[in-house]
Amino acid sequence: MVKAKGTSKRRLSIAQKKGIAGVLFLMPVIIGLVFLFIIPLIDSFRFALSEVRFTDYGHSLEFVGWANFNNAFRINPNFNRYLFNAITGLIIDVPVIIILSFLFATILNQKFIGRSFSRAIFFLPVILASGAIARLDSANFLQNVMRESIANADTQTGVMRAFQLEQLLLGSGVDPTIVEYLTGSVDRIYQLIGMMGVQLLIFLAGLQSIPSTLYEASKVEGATSYETFWMITFPMLTPLILTNVIYTIVDSFMNNQLAEFIRDMAFLRFNFGLSAAMSWIYFVCITILLYVVVRIISRFVFYHDAER
Repeated sequence: MVKAKGTSKRRLSIAQKKGIAGVLFLMPVIIGLVFLFIIPLIDSFRFALSEVRFTDYGHSLEFVGWANFNNAFRINPNFNRYLFNAITGLIIDVPVIIILSFLFATILNQKFIGRSFSRAIFFLPVILASGAIARLDSANFLQNVMRESIANADTQTGVMRAFQLEQLLLGSGVDPTIVEYLTGSVDRIYQLIGMMGVQLLIFLAGLQSIPSTLYEASKVEGATSYETFWMITFPMLTPLILTNVIYTIVDSFMNNQLAEFIRDMAFLRFNFGLSAAMSWIYFVCITILLYVVVRIISRFVFYHDAER
């Protein structure tokens, strides 16, 4: 019996099924972006090109073109400095957060007594920084308490400060740029640890998802722990490194001095037009940074189940 033309159904490949599943998984986010994000985005751009005035009937917009953007770059004395600090802060902090979270996840993936308790301690800053607890500014509170306890323990010597570390590294012949990077990270160690809870969990989940058969095969072949890490563990986690880098940049987007300055410009000084222009400049800078980072890291990402 011969089937009629066009009656046979074309079966989907595994890659196509995964693609459909991925789209369905992202549908809530896509719907949210379309119905909850697009309209405010358009309105904010209108505000950036206008002078916002409040009336008895709401607000009115007077088109001023690119005047708000010119004001942000050339007239406002603080915006350029805050923008530079925000971008450089991201460039400095993101690698430290990724490296520390990767290192701690590797340690916490080992079998030892009290492993669950140790994992809870590293994730505790995420809990303290969420919801109503965040209003207590617990991260700054803990940071101040720890700093005061260190200062009170010994006001003269105490523990090795960043200045002492700087002198030690410079005396060892380390490049001054690297020394400045490391000492700056030491100064913000409490803040950085408080920002890496989610990244640590993602890395930890990725480590636990690596098939044990790969490690068993490498052991049979006589691979050392060093070779196993760089040939199996690290390549298998490169997709999660990309994910964590993107997450860290986005997570730091609203947690800096520039974001507070933009909010104050709108809700304390009631200059919504200038605030919207600053927001768009910041948004474009972060978008460009994300694009560059994704393009660079994507070249080194290894997908275990990718079709060749």
